[in-house]
Amino acid sequence: MSIKQYLLLLLFFTSTSTLLAQNKFTLSGTIRDGSSGETLIGATIKISGPTFAGTQTNNYGYFALTQPAGNYTVTISYLGFIPVTKNINLNKDTKLNEELKVGNDLGGIVIRAKNRKNENVKSAQMGLERIDMKALNSIPVLLGEKDILKTIQLLPGVKSGGEGNTGFYVRGGAADQNLIILDEAVVYNSSHLLGFFSTFNADAIKDVSLYKGGMPAQYGGRLSSVLDVKMDDGNNKEFKFQGGIGLIASRLKAEGPIVKDKGSFMVSFRRTYIDLFLQASPDSSINGSTLNFYDINAKANYKINDKNTIYISGYFGKDNIGVKDLFENNWGNVTTTFRLNHIFNDRLFSNTSLIYNNYNYTVRLLNDVTNFKATSLVRDFNFKEDFQYFSNKHTLRFGLNATHHRISPIDITTSQESQVNPLTQEKRYGLETAVYVSDEWAVNEKLNFLYGARLAAFSLLGPGNFGSYDADGNVLSSEKVTSGKFYKNYLNLEPRFSVSYLFNEENSVKASYNRNTQNIHILTNATSSSPTDQYVLSSNNIKPEIADQVAAGYFRNFNENNYEFSGEVYYKWMQNQIDYRDAAELLGNANVESELLYGTGRAYGLELFFKKKFGKLNGWVGYTLSKTERKFAELNNGNYFPARQDRTHDVSFVGIYNLNKRWTFSSSLIYSTGNAVTYPAGKYIVGGQTVYYYTQRNAGRMPYNMRLDLSATLEGKNKGKFQSSWNFGVYNALGRKNPYSIEFINDPNDPGKTVAEQTSLFGMIPSVTWNFKF
Repeated sequence: MSIKQYLLLLLFFTSTSTLLAQNKFTLSGTIRDGSSGETLIGATIKISGPTFAGTQTNNYGYFALTQPAGNYTVTISYLGFIPVTKNINLNKDTKLNEELKVGNDLGGIVIRAKNRKNENVKSAQMGLERIDMKALNSIPVLLGEKDILKTIQLLPGVKSGGEGNTGFYVRGGAADQNLIILDEAVVYNSSHLLGFFSTFNADAIKDVSLYKGGMPAQYGGRLSSVLDVKMDDGNNKEFKFQGGIGLIASRLKAEGPIVKDKGSFMVSFRRTYIDLFLQASPDSSINGSTLNFYDINAKANYKINDKNTIYISGYFGKDNIGVKDLFENNWGNVTTTFRLNHIFNDRLFSNTSLIYNNYNYTVRLLNDVTNFKATSLVRDFNFKEDFQYFSNKHTLRFGLNATHHRISPIDITTSQESQVNPLTQEKRYGLETAVYVSDEWAVNEKLNFLYGARLAAFSLLGPGNFGSYDADGNVLSSEKVTSGKFYKNYLNLEPRFSVSYLFNEENSVKASYNRNTQNIHILTNATSSSPTDQYVLSSNNIKPEIADQVAAGYFRNFNENNYEFSGEVYYKWMQNQIDYRDAAELLGNANVESELLYGTGRAYGLELFFKKKFGKLNGWVGYTLSKTERKFAELNNGNYFPARQDRTHDVSFVGIYNLNKRWTFSSSLIYSTGNAVTYPAGKYIVGGQTVYYYTQRNAGRMPYNMRLDLSATLEGKNKGKFQSSWNFGVYNALGRKNPYSIEFINDPNDPGKTVAEQTSLFGMIPSVTWNFKF
């Protein structure tokens, strides 16, 4: 469907309201940070006079309100900034571009549900959390590195992928069922150093939104959640520098105007230097080994005129791990996004995006005999067109996107002397397209709706040889498909619906239903994310995964919105879930789809959240009671069994205490039930080797996990434009040996007996980081 047809569709939806609005005018504009010129996402605009109305700026700082002619008082506010109030005579379409000044009291809490003080109560959107990047410094993390992915794991409904791991599970979904996007580009592997750090350098990030339920129709492609990360635009008023020096990593960020008040740039660089310590080691076995990562964030924007602004941004990151003369492993992401914001008129706003992303890894054995090398690649080209139309009580969004996927599962090359056979798995190509429409409708002061639908299509493309398999994994047939041919097609309608009802300004109830589908999947037997995880597309064997989720909640604010409480329940049905046959061979298997099993899943739970937002002492308590199960005809006698990420209880306590203007103390305490695992039911000896056999899948349970982290931040003395601070932290202050994995081995003293050997990664780890800006 063409853009022209979309505009005609928009006209159809809005023609009635337009005819009734002959004596109405539109107030519109862009709200910015007065110190940097960056647009403010979610700033609140309230208008009072002959009528009362309110709205928020979109992801690009733009807003529009249509009201009857008259004299109005307009109030613009944003958390941490001084509100602005203006009187206007709305007798024609009016522009109101405003820059807000930073307030003196920035002691807000890290997690908040948008920026309006009671937005958590009023909005129809469910399951949305945002991270305040300015306060992220206070959360204690591993080795003092500010980490977005570790912070969201402190929220109810979000479970950690494991000790020290950036992988996460949301409401019973698997780790690959989370859509992670950076400036609209998909990030396939969001971790550094095997999951201990995330790819997101917090210095370069402007806004983070996590949707764990009721996802808006503009998002699609994953079942469980959307993590939408946006980079800083850069300062268009003056040049600024900031950075930090820590125990294992340092970072530096530069930003400034391209043309003052019209364009800006931002460049941020981060690198670890663990390998420098390895090179200095007297141990010759590790001297010269490699262990590092780097990432670069870059962004620029330019305002062509009042109606057009262009943005270009990119991320470049790479990990390098290697042991001298043995092997090397490197992997990395590259993303590039080009965007054009265009204002057709005061009510119609558009964003056009061209997006490229590339994820690849290489494993090489440093041996002259084998010369073993394995490579893999995931590459996307994506086009998106998003429109936003502002009416009196409606905000209409509609658009389309098309993504071309190319996946190279694995290529193995070796020397002629090697006993390892070379292998080239066929590349796979796919095309994902979608159109969507949604409407946010403020029916009256008490009732709000957010509803829409997404029509998602997926096509598996040639060239390639596509096999079909029976229930036992045997090949039934194989078909050779020529280049560009549409071999297998799927079409799914994804309805989305949310509603909120306000009893008063402090109490509301909400409910939502949404369906999501997924056409790109990860195959892995590891308990945590790995750079060698294998990606596959939906095919004639692998059907699109489907999830339907319903949720309901009660939301309550206290003491002039200083305290917030919410309780949500959810139930999720999942179709076409993927698991593996016993002893499945996934890596380097040209017929990997023969190792797959297909079934259903369900997840349900209760989430409780209580937080204090302001004052010297603030923080939150989150609790999740949940159950996550899968069902496959070939496993566990066809009965439901716990999924790997099933954990009954998750509790998090976060406290931040602002002692004075210089000292801030914080702590976080987490407790969670252990993950479900499959323990051996017995063993036998074959050729002198112990072989274990297993019965029920995931019938065992790892020990519980508990950790206390502490942090203190000392602000340096004011030295003009130069500012600095010291951050001191202790990760796992109790020194508890939390389980990372459990392996069963023969008892050294009695080989007839079996003992469980637990591996723990971290004891107590202190950290110190010096941060600066000027």
